[in-house]
Amino acid sequence: MQQDISIIIPAKNEHASLRSLLPALRQHYPDAEIIVVNDGSTDDTVKVCLANEVKLLSHPYCIGNGAAIKSGARASKGSTLVFMDADGQHNPDDIPKLLAQINNGYDMAVGARGGRSQATIGRWWANSVYNKLATWMVGQRVADLTSGFRAVNAKKFKEFLHILPNGFSYPTTITMSFFRAGYSLCYVPIQTEPRVGKSHIRPLRDGIRFLIIIFRIGTLYSPLKLFLPFSMASFLLGVGYYAYTLHNYGRFTNMSALLFITSILIFLIGLVSEQITMLIYKDSGK
Repeated sequence: MQQDISIIIPAKNEHASLRSLLPALRQHYPDAEIIVVNDGSTDDTVKVCLANEVKLLSHPYCIGNGAAIKSGARASKGSTLVFMDADGQHNPDDIPKLLAQINNGYDMAVGARGGRSQATIGRWWANSVYNKLATWMVGQRVADLTSGFRAVNAKKFKEFLHILPNGFSYPTTITMSFFRAGYSLCYVPIQTEPRVGKSHIRPLRDGIRFLIIIFRIGTLYSPLKLFLPFSMASFLLGVGYYAYTLHNYGRFTNMSALLFITSILIFLIGLVSEQITMLIYKDSGK
């Protein structure tokens, strides 16, 4: 169904790929609302968009991929939103596969990349860790936690705009938010193409982002499920060290006390985080 969809494309210095992507989208989806959010580009991105007569939104400077997604969602009019990257990796021919799942009753359909679609071994490894951690957290298979190619019910997506980050981890946030709110989600296998132009990925920055996403996964869905293992590990270390010092020295040491206190503090932080998370999602589905 093409008549009621908005295709939202965040773009930063992606004029080379947009020259072929935008005409293809217009040809295949003439009735769709196509929105390109220019996130402070310094190349010909704006000129390409104007030449293809799409709806153009521009940030005065680079705010972030997530900020572009939010700007596009706020300006959209369609009842179904389709998000895709501007770098040429996502194939417009895959959009009907996502829309078909929305028509089947799913609230969100995500394009899941295979191993051959990953840019590097490092990114494949990192995404595999994300997916396994998220699968453990939600109790359902998560095939691709960080994919930016997805179709989603617009009304339900907009419920979570206030918690989406401005950076690159918006796919993680919205995926875990949908699981936490009890909305339905499915994965559609896709193959991506090599990106056109230079990647915005930086190893050091994205290594730090890797750790942030790990904690974001836990705190967005069930913080206690993430904090409790650390609390138990600290408690068991305290018990083990106490047994060792009691057997060898016949006394209770400061280190054992520190481990026990740490265990309690971690548990309490997880408990408070769990209550905060419940408040964040209390209005979902209304």
